[in-house]
Amino acid sequence: MNAIISLHNRAANGLSRSADWVTPTVARLIFAAVLFSYYWSSATTKLGDGILGFLRPSSGAYIQIFPKAVEAVGYDTSQLGAFHWLVVVAGTWAEFILPVMIVLGLLTRLASIGMIGFIAVQTLVDITGHNLAAADIGAWFDKGASSLIADQRALWVFLLLVLVFRGAGPLSLDRVFSRSA
Repeated sequence: MNAIISLHNRAANGLSRSADWVTPTVARLIFAAVLFSYYWSSATTKLGDGILGFLRPSSGAYIQIFPKAVEAVGYDTSQLGAFHWLVVVAGTWAEFILPVMIVLGLLTRLASIGMIGFIAVQTLVDITGHNLAAADIGAWFDKGASSLIADQRALWVFLLLVLVFRGAGPLSLDRVFSRSA
């Protein structure tokens, strides 16, 4: 029995030593595989026409972010003010920039905190602005594990919290820049 416990302890110690680089590296890989395309695709729907589309968001961008305000002005987004424009442009840029930073491992902790904030705002808009049904919102500690909000986004935030606490890992621009400083 002591041999089994000793073998277990040696294996566990080896895993613990590798956790500093495996955990954040795998977290970034999973983010790239699962969420990068999701956010990139969503951000592209918010761009307006032409080369300055990143400064002139599409009507769809306003509808996605401010659904009730757009409905209140009869879907004429030109009636919305500078505040709405600023939020939509900042949100669109964040949806492009923050995932790229995480995948590259550039200012990963800051980018991950930004994405957690983005997910919180996204969730608030989905629930209050788009009036999601209770089944889509879901609940924790229920028998279902696939609700769009409570279950999936909790896992997204946990993945990002790994990066907040562990950093980007060895295969990252953060590591490159920390060695050159």
